[in-house]
Amino acid sequence: MSQINRNMNAQEWAMLCALSLIWGGSFFFNSVGLREIPPLTLVFLRVAIGAAILVPAISLMGHRLPGRIAVWRAFFIMGLMNNVIPFSLIAWGQTHIAGGLASILNATTPLWTVVVAHLATREEKMTGNKLAGVLLGMVGVAVMIGPDVLHTLGDNVLAQLAVLLAAVFYAVSGVYARRFDALVRSPIVTATGVLIAASAMLLPLSLLSDRPLLLPPPSAQSVAAVLGIGILSTAIAYIFFYRILAAAGATNLMLVTFLIPVSAILLGTLVLQERLEGRHFAGMALIGAGLAAIDGRAIRRLRA
Repeated sequence: MSQINRNMNAQEWAMLCALSLIWGGSFFFNSVGLREIPPLTLVFLRVAIGAAILVPAISLMGHRLPGRIAVWRAFFIMGLMNNVIPFSLIAWGQTHIAGGLASILNATTPLWTVVVAHLATREEKMTGNKLAGVLLGMVGVAVMIGPDVLHTLGDNVLAQLAVLLAAVFYAVSGVYARRFDALVRSPIVTATGVLIAASAMLLPLSLLSDRPLLLPPPSAQSVAAVLGIGILSTAIAYIFFYRILAAAGATNLMLVTFLIPVSAILLGTLVLQERLEGRHFAGMALIGAGLAAIDGRAIRRLRA
């Protein structure tokens, strides 16, 4: 990862935009699926479907899952930080707030990634631009949550804080995932192992918490949402995720989270009639300014 601080090329930007579209769809699929399926069960189905698709896929591509205990320990740690905890927090959060708002709060991930990368790595240290970007982004978060914090710490505020905490876990996992360069050569094998580990952890949690076998059969809409979030937003998305991580680094990769709200808000507004307030868009603008400062390209062009 000697080039993780460099600007991304056109191919990497194309993968990043594709990833933003299919991950933006995950907030839409969550909103539809959560109408009938409890959060932990929906998250389990998401990762289990993703794993079920990738296991035969890696076999067809000539790859094999590793057998070393050290690798599987890393898979379980990554699965916990990147799937089990953040997916569950976001799914629960979306039972109280709109998918568009959840996607905006999720867009703070690059801000947390800058902080985590500074503390945990030698290559991605904090600079003046990055510090300014983090501060701008935090102001944006404060604007979005706004007076709700002053009125009451009810479900709405707790749901927003849950999605913010999920973003912190995404940042930690994005930096932690760099160790897979030395452990596993193939990004698709890494994605498969992580999803298998996440499925193994979520299955007992789902059975104990939600008792899904006692629930009525879901509707066709909910089934379609589960398939969409499992196939598109998980199996395919994580192939892109690990490829971009290996090529462009954790900070560049996490820029995807600011592109995600565009598709999430459009789908939520057009299909589910979700509505956001002006302060939510103002907060997103501040987060965008913070990410621009972190990225640095716009500032360099202005100076030039």
